[in-house]
Amino acid sequence: MIIFLKKATFGCLFYFIKMRNHQESLRVQSWVLIIGLLLMIVKFATHIITGSNAILSDALESIINVAAGAFALYSIRLAGRPKDLNHPYGHGKIEFVSVGFEGGLIVLAAIYILFEAVHSFIVPNQIKSLDIGIWLTLGSGIVNLILALVLMHFGKKNNSNAMVADGNHLLTDTYTSVGLIVGLGLVYFTGLVWIDAFVALLMGAFILVTGLKLIRHSLSGLLDETDEVIIKDILVSLNKARKPEWVDVHNLRVVKHGANYHIDAHVTLPWYWSLERAHEELHQMEHIIDAQFPNETELFIHADPCIPSSCQVCILANCPERKADFSQQIKWDIASITNNKKHQLN
Repeated sequence: MIIFLKKATFGCLFYFIKMRNHQESLRVQSWVLIIGLLLMIVKFATHIITGSNAILSDALESIINVAAGAFALYSIRLAGRPKDLNHPYGHGKIEFVSVGFEGGLIVLAAIYILFEAVHSFIVPNQIKSLDIGIWLTLGSGIVNLILALVLMHFGKKNNSNAMVADGNHLLTDTYTSVGLIVGLGLVYFTGLVWIDAFVALLMGAFILVTGLKLIRHSLSGLLDETDEVIIKDILVSLNKARKPEWVDVHNLRVVKHGANYHIDAHVTLPWYWSLERAHEELHQMEHIIDAQFPNETELFIHADPCIPSSCQVCILANCPERKADFSQQIKWDIASITNNKKHQLN
C-alpha cells in the first residue's frame, strides 16, 4: 500500500511538472514566432530601402525563421499530447521532424542566397541608404540574439529539441547579422559594391552548413542513434549505487520521444531470488535512473537470472549457489552495458 501511494504521488507530481513545462514551452515559442514575423517585415523593408543582396539573403532567412518557428510551435503542441492506442510511445518524435523540416528550409534558402550572390558578381546591384540598412540590421541582430538565448534556455530546461534547434538557428542568424554589418560597413566606407555580393556568398555558405547539421540531428533522433552523453549520465548514477546483488547490466537502450525518454535494460540478478525481491531491486534501479531526468521517463527493466558463467564476475559474498570462484569484476561502461549479452569472462 505504501509503495502504491509513493508511485501515485510521484506520478501526479511528474504529470503536473510536465504540463507546466509544456505550457511554458508553448507560450515562449508563440512569442518568438510573433516577434520573428515582425523582424521579417523589417528585414524586407530594409532590403527595399537599400537594394543590398546581402540584406536580401538575411531577409530570406527570416522567412525560414517564421516557417520553422510555426512548425516548432505545432510540434511542441503535438508532442504534448498523451499516449494513445495508435501512438503507445507518445507523439514526441514530431520534434525531430520539426528539426529536419527547419534544416531542409535552411538548405533551400542557402542555395538561393548563393545563386543570388554569384549573380550579383556578374550584374552588380545599385546600393543606397546603407546607413539606415546598417542600423536596422543591427537592431534585428540584437533582437534575434535575445530570442535565441531565450529559446535555448527554455528548450534545455524543458528538454525540447524543437526549441533548442530553433534557438540555434536564430543564433546562427545573429552571427550572419554581425557579418552582414561588417560587410555593409565596408561597402559604405569604400564604395566597393562587390563586397556586398561577397558577404552574401559567405552568409549562404554558413547558412548551408547550419541547415545540414540540423538535418543530421533530425535523422539521428528519428533513427534512434545512441546518445552517449545520456548513457554516460546513467552510468555514473548506476556505478555510484552499484550493489553486489546486481551481477550485471546489459542491453541498455535510450530512445528519446520529444521531451521524454524510453529506457530499456536487462539486469542479471541471483536466480534463486523470489519474484517479489527481484521486483524490489528493479524498483530501486528504476528510481536511480528516473532521478536523472526532469521530464517523464518510461523504464522497462527486465530481470535475467544469473547463470553458472556469471559466478566468475559476481562479487556477491556467501552465495549459496556459487559454481565458480570470483575472478574479475566487469567494469560498467558504454560498451558493456549496451551489449546484448550477459557479462562473463569467456
